[in-house]
Amino acid sequence: MQFLVGHEAQEPGDPPALPLVACSPRATEPSSVLSVESLSASEWSVSRAKRSFDLVAAILALSLLALPMAAIAILVRLTSAGPAIFVQKRVGRNGRLFSIYKFRTMIRRSKESAGPGLTRDGDDRITLLGRILRKFKLDELPQFYNILRGDMSLIGPRPKLPKYAAIRNMPFRPGITGAATLAFRREEEALRQVHPALLDDFYNRHIRPVKAGIDLSYMARATFWSDMSILASTFLSCFVPSADPSIPLVSEGRADSKSGLKSFPSLEKDRVCEEN
Repeated sequence: MQFLVGHEAQEPGDPPALPLVACSPRATEPSSVLSVESLSASEWSVSRAKRSFDLVAAILALSLLALPMAAIAILVRLTSAGPAIFVQKRVGRNGRLFSIYKFRTMIRRSKESAGPGLTRDGDDRITLLGRILRKFKLDELPQFYNILRGDMSLIGPRPKLPKYAAIRNMPFRPGITGAATLAFRREEEALRQVHPALLDDFYNRHIRPVKAGIDLSYMARATFWSDMSILASTFLSCFVPSADPSIPLVSEGRADSKSGLKSFPSLEKDRVCEEN
């Protein structure tokens, strides 16, 4: 059985690597560059053993979950117009672009509709089935294929859109889950309190540098057993609600929403990028 796949267009001749920067928590302009020289990775984070473990896990997951994934793909196609699989360019190891695969959870809108590339809780672009898939992280299952291809790992920083990436020439693979993913697992709920027109600015100033710091700190000391702990915590977080340290960050976001909207006389609701 074949399923249609939707690709985001890429301009001919796009470079394989990008100059990426990190932003300070209080400014939207770059203040420092996290390059490969300034990064520290644990022996496990870049080891062949970790890659071998990822391969075995991906093969097992794709074998055991083939039928459930096929059922999800059919439901996505039947419940909303568009392809079953969402494909988008993300930044991977050593700054190279790769195509990430997810089950589509949002309705399709024209690319001419510009605006923030972030999603938040209550976003009207997310389908009813998509909300269920996102809640239990089932939309991420196709990324086991990314692991098989060598684009991703089970554990690592979430792969970012080029406009949000904070690490240049990252020496380790991005992951399906990671330390910052767990810390900000209710990020969309937090962002709900920020006006759509201010999402990108708020994310750049308050969330992106914090997440980058958490991920870099973890990857510098990661071990096999700490990765297993992250996997177990990720599984539990899908079913057990808990407090989220990202929520207090939006206190400033609410203030920004009240004071900053004068700079946005024309607000655009339609957005075409899917982040997280």
